[in-house]
Amino acid sequence: MTTDSRPEGRDDPTPGPATSRPATPGPATPGPKDMDRWLGDGGMPVIGAVGGSFDRYGVDGEDLGWVEGSFTPVVLACNPHGVVQAGIHSVLLDAAMNFAINSALRGRDRTRATLELKTETMRPALLGEHYRLRGDVVRLARQVAYAEASVRDEAGQLVSRATGTFLLQRTGSSGG
Repeated sequence: MTTDSRPEGRDDPTPGPATSRPATPGPATPGPKDMDRWLGDGGMPVIGAVGGSFDRYGVDGEDLGWVEGSFTPVVLACNPHGVVQAGIHSVLLDAAMNFAINSALRGRDRTRATLELKTETMRPALLGEHYRLRGDVVRLARQVAYAEASVRDEAGQLVSRATGTFLLQRTGSSGG
């Protein structure tokens, strides 16, 4: 029932942390990918290196994917004053949107490239503080997907957000 969801060129068989996606209510529907192996750093070591992790994902009632994770900034992510650099926000938010999109795609379909990314930071993220990541698919089309992502502090305040447009690679057998 599950398909190999590794991005092309990835031969690392090591699974992510032993955290699984939540059960989807109702009958199982064929197609959405099992992305469990990508929990943790999402297959991108830079995510873990800066203190990020993807913890849960799923597909909503409209077959649109989502992902949730955590971010506890480490020294590598920060300037000398302990404030996370804007580029780190962009990396995490871009990865969250890609993960959310890939979790909704069927078969061997996947994201191919980020076409457009807009990141906004509203307040500083600080070294050692705990933040929540969330990525959501807004729309899936034949060749592109649209997504949004956010970083929120423990109180739920928006720290940064992004929107993006992503090129998709569709296989002939997916029918999508």
